Amino acid sequence: MEFWQNIYSNFDVVAFELFGLKVHWYSLMYIFALLLALFIAKYFVKKDKIKISDKMLDSYFIWVELGVILGARLGYILIYDDHTLWYLTKPWQIFNPFDQNGNFVGIRGMSFHGAVAGFFIATFIFCKKKKQNLWLYLDLVALSVPLAYTFGRIGNFLNQELFGRITDVSWGIFVDGALRHPSQLYEAFLEGIVIFIIIYFARYKKKFDGELILIYMASYCVARFICEFFREPDFNLGLLALNLSMGQILSIILLFVTYLLYIYLKSNLNKKFKFF
Repeated sequence: MEFWQNIYSNFDVVAFELFGLKVHWYSLMYIFALLLALFIAKYFVKKDKIKISDKMLDSYFIWVELGVILGARLGYILIYDDHTLWYLTKPWQIFNPFDQNGNFVGIRGMSFHGAVAGFFIATFIFCKKKKQNLWLYLDLVALSVPLAYTFGRIGNFLNQELFGRITDVSWGIFVDGALRHPSQLYEAFLEGIVIFIIIYFARYKKKFDGELILIYMASYCVARFICEFFREPDFNLGLLALNLSMGQILSIILLFVTYLLYIYLKSNLNKKFKFF
């Protein structure tokens, strides 16, 4: 286990350099995750005979990615960053990949909950503009995102960020001399692989459009809440009310919103539907 525990000491976060720019493993994982999500979406459209054309799906993919990137970055700045006011007064700096010395450092700091908000806004605008079934698209997303999300968390691990809390377990990773949980991998498994399995089988008993995305959101909130017990809280926030992290508090709020949406869909789209 010694090699594993000291893996960060022998691993470079930079995969390679291209024309003087450093390409990080995290960036490669992110690109792979996006392509995988699109591939999975097209697979299930054909397999389950979902009435969405390839052309419409490709267009939707572009809308969603823009929404996710904008939402994730803005969410991080508004919720987690210590320099929120500075960014709000200098919005052109939000996506500036260069530091004040002109060095390329990439864009760091993304919020999942911000990404969710951006995703829903982009999906709503797209479906309204293109006159598409909003909930049908969201259910397809529920099938497409989990496995892709897994690689996003693996990217966090390779990028040596979002560390876990200090531990004494044998599979811990040394970070600055302290043994910590590889919480990024816990999240990759619970929030990615496990949730995909849940959604995959849930689709066989789907009763109404929108059910799968609600199952996904509820499952994610529970998985994220659990994983946060092993993840180091954001250094500038720490633990908040009831010793919960910001991620746990946001997960509780999102779970409540998911429940309200479920009640709405149940009462308006299928009044005879029973959850179990």
